[in-house]
Amino acid sequence: MAVPPPEPERLAELGADLGLSSAELAEFAPAVAASFAASDAVEALYRRTAPTAPVREWQPGDHPLNAWAVTAEVSGVTDGPLAGRTVAIKDNVAVAGIPMANGSATVEGFVPTRDATVVERLLDAGAVITGKAVCEDLCFSGASFTSQPLPVRNPWDPTRNAGGSSSGSAVLVATGEVDLALGGDQGGSVRIPSSFCGTVGHKPTFGLVPYTGAFPIEQTIDHLGPITRTVADAALMLDVLAGRDGRDPRQPTVIDPVDYSAALAEPAAGLRVGIVTEGFGHANSDPAVDAAVRAAVDVLAAAGLSVGEVSIPWHLDAMHVWNVIATEGAAYQMVDGNAYGMNWSGLYDPELIAHYRRGRAERGAELSKTVKLVAMSGRHTFAVGGGTYYAMAQNLVPEVRAAYDAALAEYDVLVMPTLPYTAREIPPADADLGTYLDTALSMIANTAPFDITGHPACSVPTELVDGLPAGLMIIGKHFADATVLRVAHTYELARGGFPAPRQTTGVSG
Repeated sequence: MAVPPPEPERLAELGADLGLSSAELAEFAPAVAASFAASDAVEALYRRTAPTAPVREWQPGDHPLNAWAVTAEVSGVTDGPLAGRTVAIKDNVAVAGIPMANGSATVEGFVPTRDATVVERLLDAGAVITGKAVCEDLCFSGASFTSQPLPVRNPWDPTRNAGGSSSGSAVLVATGEVDLALGGDQGGSVRIPSSFCGTVGHKPTFGLVPYTGAFPIEQTIDHLGPITRTVADAALMLDVLAGRDGRDPRQPTVIDPVDYSAALAEPAAGLRVGIVTEGFGHANSDPAVDAAVRAAVDVLAAAGLSVGEVSIPWHLDAMHVWNVIATEGAAYQMVDGNAYGMNWSGLYDPELIAHYRRGRAERGAELSKTVKLVAMSGRHTFAVGGGTYYAMAQNLVPEVRAAYDAALAEYDVLVMPTLPYTAREIPPADADLGTYLDTALSMIANTAPFDITGHPACSVPTELVDGLPAGLMIIGKHFADATVLRVAHTYELARGGFPAPRQTTGVSG
């Protein structure tokens, strides 16, 4: 589609802050119009080699807990480390030929033409993708009631939320309907639903797993990771997912290969565990959750790990840094930048950008209140500061990272509650804004900091708290994911495995 030259009135708007007179604007008009020839040429060149979506069969999701967006059966090779294992893919990750809605009316109807790198790797390892799992609207909620068209319900208690934004992924793993699931994490969205649903959720070190082909929020906090029933399965998935793909600038230039599954066989006795004081006793913390996490640490101590207390005051301020990056950065990239923004060298998805841009124009009123909050708050801070608040926040990230690194120089891993409380009830459709936002966002004080610092963090289930799951979060040094998983595996073995919910049927809406 040729770029149309701007009408005189539009040209005047474009040059309003450039001090151009009417005569100068008229003089510029032909040069401006001529510049679009390059855009037209680039489009023609791109269309020569742009992929087309393969034909893959799928069906609309139908699930008692509203966890499936669509179901399918997509397979690659028949052998490999994941041969025959079933996988649910979070619906912000592209599976070519299968609709991707990212939980949002603004993306509904989009069909990717390329598989995400992680999807390619799962299929090449023998996995069978059995569908796309529902996620929250543009993935900006830690609860599970902002997705279109229905909330995802918790398998332990369907009146409660399942956690977000990888809500459907955790539910389908918890109920045993899939062996494995892929989640995404920008503020805790692998670990939050894992804590609420009783699954293992591992957020890898930033850049360890390529994000190519997933719908971005903010490129400095985008992560993808496994959600599984056991730590061994999380390690096996990471074996398959980890490594450079050459198309994602989030990744370092060199990633040393690690056999995460083999690492689980190494004894963890003697490893040092630091209990982060500031991870407990938040204003909204449930004392019973804090107690369950400390009891889990006692299990590690009984298994031969050395345990001590460590204070990291930056942990309480890290949320301010994350909030600015995730709000102003997401408004600039995910909202106004139509997901991808500009000025980075990775693989873009022009078809998704165009589709989402139209969707926002036509159905923006249907966006969740969390996304609307991000858009308004982030746009205003950018308008007031021109990006200075975002710049200051990014400049503080090394200080935040260094604070955790200092503690990790003394300890091999750090631990704290994944979330301050167990799953809350799904609010009614007419809930006031305060209740809506509190339910959607108030659980992330411990999870979000590690999205800006990039440290690996894994949530594993503690003992139940009043019949509901809670999570122990284990944090490690950058690219020491194997150590984090070793500690998690040791805890799982000492506990004798993790409980599963009763199958819940007949619940929808």
